[in-house]
Amino acid sequence: MVKRVREVADLIGVSTRTLRHYDQIGLLSPKETTSAGYRLYSEENLKTLQQILFFKELGFPLKEIKKIIYSPSFNQREALLLQRKMLIEKRNNIDKMIKTIDKTIKHMLGEIEMTNEEKFEGINFSHKAYEQEARIRWGNQSVEHLNAKIKSMSKEEQKSLSKRWETIFNKLALFRDYSAESQDVQAIIKEWYDFLNENFKNYSLDEFYGLGLLYMEDERFTKNIEQYGAGLTRLMSEAMKVFVDNQK
Repeated sequence: MVKRVREVADLIGVSTRTLRHYDQIGLLSPKETTSAGYRLYSEENLKTLQQILFFKELGFPLKEIKKIIYSPSFNQREALLLQRKMLIEKRNNIDKMIKTIDKTIKHMLGEIEMTNEEKFEGINFSHKAYEQEARIRWGNQSVEHLNAKIKSMSKEEQKSLSKRWETIFNKLALFRDYSAESQDVQAIIKEWYDFLNENFKNYSLDEFYGLGLLYMEDERFTKNIEQYGAGLTRLMSEAMKVFVDNQK
């Protein structure tokens, strides 16, 4: 059974303008549009919309949501289980913050004393948001494998891994004014590709290309890469695309 855009908007409590925007950016396109211009949404569209809204509630930007749900590795059941886990964690943190607010009010009124630790209970920015996102993007198996591998490393091995990571980025920074096609840049990108596959997960060429795009689109990656040199993110992203094209 298909639904018109107004019916979908009324069902979930969003504006028709929002749904049109989702269509325009390629996040959620209706199954069909009639000759009269009516957008018709299928059951499959509604399932996708549900995923979009869950991710949105968890703070994922629309660009990220689009990349996640249309990734070949996306598994809807796994995503739902992880979304449930993340929402429970969010609810627990909210409950703790409400209790902290109540205690703070009593503290202001002089009714109770509060330690510094109690004043910040529930306000926790060290949760594993990156890991949860990685699980959704790459799948549980890849993340579990990575976690197990890192845990099995000695401190010296971890330090060596970090040093090699730094060396690759510092080396690439020396060539940030070069063309992405240059042999020097491509040799370092090959080193980066090998490093990721040896130590983190087995990236297909398409995944490696997608990772390069992510470096440009996700400001968290951009911020980390740019600390090695201004303009390095763009060079790296373009060079990774060249590398992939050359391998095909």
